[in-house]
Amino acid sequence: MAQLIDGKRISQEIKDELKVEVQKLKEQGKEICLAVVQVGSDPASTVYVRNKKKACAYVGIESRAYELPEETTEEELVNLIKELNQDETVNGILVQLPLPGQIDEDKIIRTISPDKDVDGFHPVSVGRLWIGEKGFLSCTPAGIIQLLKRSGIGIEGKNCVIVGRSNIVGKPMAALILRENGTVTVTHSRTKDLAAVTSQADILIAAIGKARFVTAEYVKEGAVVIDVGMNRDDQNRLCGDVDFESVEPKVSAITPVPGGVGPMTIAMLMDNCVETVRC
Repeated sequence: MAQLIDGKRISQEIKDELKVEVQKLKEQGKEICLAVVQVGSDPASTVYVRNKKKACAYVGIESRAYELPEETTEEELVNLIKELNQDETVNGILVQLPLPGQIDEDKIIRTISPDKDVDGFHPVSVGRLWIGEKGFLSCTPAGIIQLLKRSGIGIEGKNCVIVGRSNIVGKPMAALILRENGTVTVTHSRTKDLAAVTSQADILIAAIGKARFVTAEYVKEGAVVIDVGMNRDDQNRLCGDVDFESVEPKVSAITPVPGGVGPMTIAMLMDNCVETVRC
């Protein structure tokens, strides 16, 4: 029976640690404030924003909500971000994605000051990550590293395969695995004989957004499988990129969906917020 990697438990552990740290920082006169900007009322985005505010309240971080109408122009959003960049009482800025079609997401990401980019999406943050400089880590990949470490799963010297090369998960995940001295292969839609590559992985990370794509044939006996996917199947049930039922009996450890990687993303966002005031 595979070890079930419990993201709910581990994320709670991290938030509890941060709560203690934030209290100590407050005693030193250091307050932390996260500005959360949402444009429009996309239902999924509203849920994510609510969960982020809830996590802030639990840890002891102030969250300021900026809820803008769907028709907000790119210029209006850019001006708000510039104001928040200049506001010394704001430590971190988070703009909830996706944005409405009239707004260029890349321009918005680049407008956020790299020193307040708690999502870790700014090109400067990405550059710092790749060359090993101190900076904000992409929250989902950083959460995966914590899942592995806190589950007693070593990364050093392991053959790690990532399925997916997105800027949010795949690419920063590769950088973080290299930091942990793992050997990393990034696969994607043009990879030839994908199953032959993934079935060599000691640690397999699936992040492609295709429901139950990774079946038992893609996985090595005894591997560790991390499922980043959050999809809906034909019956509208929540599922990951991994076919859990066929893969679980073959592996040594696996993350469930939900309750695996998802909660870790918000926990690491909180950690990035605290990072803004750490010495």
